[in-house]
Amino acid sequence: MIYLVVAVLAYLLGSIPFGLVMARVFGLGDIRKIGSGNIGATNVLRTGNKPAAALTLVLDAGKGAAAVVCARALVGEDAAGLAGLFAMLGHLYSVFLKFNGGKGVATFLGTLLALSFPVGLAACATWLVVAVVARYSSLAALVAAALSPVFTYIFYNRQGAVLVLLLAALIFYRHGANIRRLLDRTESRIGQKAHSKEE
Repeated sequence: MIYLVVAVLAYLLGSIPFGLVMARVFGLGDIRKIGSGNIGATNVLRTGNKPAAALTLVLDAGKGAAAVVCARALVGEDAAGLAGLFAMLGHLYSVFLKFNGGKGVATFLGTLLALSFPVGLAACATWLVVAVVARYSSLAALVAAALSPVFTYIFYNRQGAVLVLLLAALIFYRHGANIRRLLDRTESRIGQKAHSKEE
């Protein structure tokens, strides 16, 4: 029963659409009608409002981290992994957005940082290097996600690597359209402004 409670609370925390909230607080309109239509920090950045994008990034990462830290402190390590998974599912399939949501990158990284700081740090560094070199947030996310199970196996443990592999698979699934655009060379670059929703 306690694990069920952890899962439900983590899911509800993950479901809070901070990108949508920040866009409204900063008067940016409905972020789902801008750029890629995603509710994450990268799409908020496409409005040109860097503070709103930064807050979205921190809050989306923070909800994943908070779910893990609270579950670990109150229940234990197994509950921490479960909380990270359900916080991620909440972000991807938010009950507040009719089970739609974002692509989970910030929440994924926040979860990793709380689960194992060295793993999270390695994943964030990977994202940053690829983003700086290639200027594609989606490509950076995919590379970081692909390498994260390896980082987890090295710096954390084998059981955690299985969990992170599942989280990485969710990242790839939610980035299906981005993968197609990357292959077609039509993907938007980081910081590129957009005023209407892309197809």
